[in-house]
Amino acid sequence: MSFHGAVRLLTFALLLLMIPAALSSPSAAQIGIGIGISVRIGPPALPVYEQPICPDDGYLWTPGYWAWSDDDGYYWVPGTWVEAPEPGLLWTPGYWGWNDGLYVWNAGYWGPQVGFYGGINYGFGYFGAGFGGGEWRSGHFFYNTAVMHVDTVHITNVYVNRTVIVNNNSHVAFNGGQGGVAARPSAQEESYARERHTPPVAAQVQQEHAASQNRALFARQNNGRPAIAATARPGQFSGRGVVVAKAAGAPYHAPAMSPKEASAAHAPNRPAENRPAESREASPSGAKAANRPAAPPKKNTMSNNRAENNARPENARPANESRPEAARPEKAPRTENAPRTETARPENARPENARPENNARSQNAAPKAESHPQAAPKAAPTAPKAKPPAKPAPKPAPPKEEEKHDK
Repeated sequence: MSFHGAVRLLTFALLLLMIPAALSSPSAAQIGIGIGISVRIGPPALPVYEQPICPDDGYLWTPGYWAWSDDDGYYWVPGTWVEAPEPGLLWTPGYWGWNDGLYVWNAGYWGPQVGFYGGINYGFGYFGAGFGGGEWRSGHFFYNTAVMHVDTVHITNVYVNRTVIVNNNSHVAFNGGQGGVAARPSAQEESYARERHTPPVAAQVQQEHAASQNRALFARQNNGRPAIAATARPGQFSGRGVVVAKAAGAPYHAPAMSPKEASAAHAPNRPAENRPAESREASPSGAKAANRPAAPPKKNTMSNNRAENNARPENARPANESRPEAARPEKAPRTENAPRTETARPENARPENARPENNARSQNAAPKAESHPQAAPKAAPTAPKAKPPAKPAPKPAPPKEEEKHDK
């Protein structure tokens, strides 16, 4: 192989390496490859503009749309006329669709039929469903001049069909969600989505890339009314073929967050960050866990509860006298050792036998507990029988009344 042949071969190899790198730019990823771009804020309304005249036979119209940049937000990609990749193919525009709190871009494609494009009214034959701007006949595209701006002197393959016109004045640029277009694909459109598709051609990628470099096309600069709304040919942003937008489709409102904050790629988990905190505050398990330590004392008897809370009843008598509970022994002088009944209420029904267990620290009950360790269990059945007669102690009141009558 000669030296010049080797140089040419090397040059060709370098060109092959450069082409994929050029097509892997963010713009190409959005429109060409169709990778879904997710954003937290919806696109502005579609601007109002006229269609430039068709430059030549065989060109098909591709509507303008709002694209996204992580650095500067939404920018307008002007509509333009593009040659079809091959005869018989039609363009299905891309659209923004609401999906679980995000606006996701669905890239357009070329195919034998026009599929679902979100019900968006792009105009010029794309009124939300299908396409009424023209049709292929024997390898030639025939334009419907009722909706297409065509020079009928130079292009004669035309026809007029006004029945396809839809009086849809909506300029909403996204499907679903609050304020979006409420449209769903039909069964026929779903079948079109399964057909063979051709990605956007290089001229369409060039159009979007040029728009991303033009600061005047960003929504934050033009407030939804771009100076270049459409072009006669891709990439030509100046000259006779440029059309200026008449007005914004709706009043523009600047987003409250920055583009990087709005991009789901930079903060994909932001909506879920607050969920754990909210669940912790509202979780009932936390309240239950806080109440669990207090549950065991409820299962014990009243005497055990007071023995735990007061620790030593003998030393705590002055403190208990000021409490309402300390007055209870005065109302029930039935027991011999009234002060010690603070740890053994009459409800226990065993004041005599329960003292060695409940007041194990008292000096008077200690000998009994040592000499008769099993006395309490044996006397348990007899204690309830001996006490019931003592409960109706208040009944002697009637005899007192009789004494009064006698007096």
